[in-house]
Amino acid sequence: MKTDVRIVAATHRDLNKMVLAGEFREDLYYRLNVFPIRVPALRERRDDIPPLVAYFVLKYAEKMGKKIETIPIHVQETLRQYDWPGNIRELQNIIERAVILCQNGTLHIDGTFGKTFPTAEAPE
Repeated sequence: MKTDVRIVAATHRDLNKMVLAGEFREDLYYRLNVFPIRVPALRERRDDIPPLVAYFVLKYAEKMGKKIETIPIHVQETLRQYDWPGNIRELQNIIERAVILCQNGTLHIDGTFGKTFPTAEAPE
């Protein structure tokens, strides 16, 4: 059976630097590097945050059978000012949590926003 396959691979790492440091296979790098597309991190494109928030709110509200009519300006501004070390996945998770907790049609972000980061240390 003959097939025609295309593979899309994504990473946040600089594979070129990793190849030079001997941390990534050079042959694999050249196989993957056919048509590179660089997408800037969310912190580099803060104007994308409001439409992404609106999209995720709509997506999760619909999934959970909730009606969220208001995203306060202070919530939008807090989200725009955050540095987003977890990029869009972190934004998506924060909005999903906010939708889960939403009870009155107005989106709020809880007190854990931006304060809980995983660590390599074992809990005490």
